[in-house]
Amino acid sequence: MNVIVMLVIVQFVIGLLFSFNVVNSSNQFMVQVYRSINALLEPVLGPIRRIMPDTGAIDFSPLVLIVLLQILLIILSSVPY
Repeated sequence: MNVIVMLVIVQFVIGLLFSFNVVNSSNQFMVQVYRSINALLEPVLGPIRRIMPDTGAIDFSPLVLIVLLQILLIILSSVPY
C-alpha cells in the first residue's frame, strides 16, 4: 500500500513539473516515467474517477485513493494476528 501511495505522489509531482514547465514535455524519459505510472495507477484511479463528481480541472481521485489506502492500513493494522 505504501508503494501505491508513493506512486501517486510521484505522479502528482511529475504532473506539476510538466504543468509549470519545470520539466519540458519533450523530455522522453520523464514522459515515459509519467506514462508508466499512469498505466499502473489507472486501474485503481479509474473507478474512483467514475464515482466522484466532475470538479473541472482538479482531479481529487489521487487524494481519495491515498485516504482510502490509509484507512485500509489502519483497519488491517488493528486486526489481531
